Amino acid sequence: MLEQLLTPGYLAFSASFVLMIGIGLVEAVGLGIGALDLDVDMPEPDGWAVLDWLGLRSGLPILIWLTSLLACFTFVGVVLQQSVEALFGAPLPIVVAVGFALVLGLIANAFCAGVVARLMPEYQTTVVDREALLRRRATVLEGTARRGSPARAKVTDQHGQAHYVMVEPHEDGDAVAQGEIGLLVRQDGPLFFILPETNATLSVV
Repeated sequence: MLEQLLTPGYLAFSASFVLMIGIGLVEAVGLGIGALDLDVDMPEPDGWAVLDWLGLRSGLPILIWLTSLLACFTFVGVVLQQSVEALFGAPLPIVVAVGFALVLGLIANAFCAGVVARLMPEYQTTVVDREALLRRRATVLEGTARRGSPARAKVTDQHGQAHYVMVEPHEDGDAVAQGEIGLLVRQDGPLFFILPETNATLSVV
């Protein structure tokens, strides 16, 4: 079986399987350490019907959806090639097989994504502008945030989804240690600036 998967008629599906395992491991590690934060740019409402058909609006994080798609593509492709080879003595040309497997895999994944989403209701894919995180409280997770020395912090958006950002104190003399909470008051590119709760200028929100 392994030798068969390394033949030209199966290589695309073997590569898909390896990629699926790799993405699955990345997703598992990301969920385990709570550090995987993907903001997905979704099309405008006019494209929502297509997203529904693909299963992209099932509520799954994009990497889990992609892992599911690769699994469907791999399974359909291998079954298709083995069936054709059993009937006609040789598998389909790889380009033809990939085309059939991709279409059937997308259809199968639309169903699978919905099933997985129902089994994992805690996962939500939301689109949030990074600026929407301003005026929200963040908790420093690692190290101590100082000017010129940012630290990693966790902030929860209005949907209850966690985001992981790098923060520095808003004022030069402040320092925000691990476990301390502060208010995100401004943003400069990927970097956020935070006022610790101990700062006298911090207003109540």
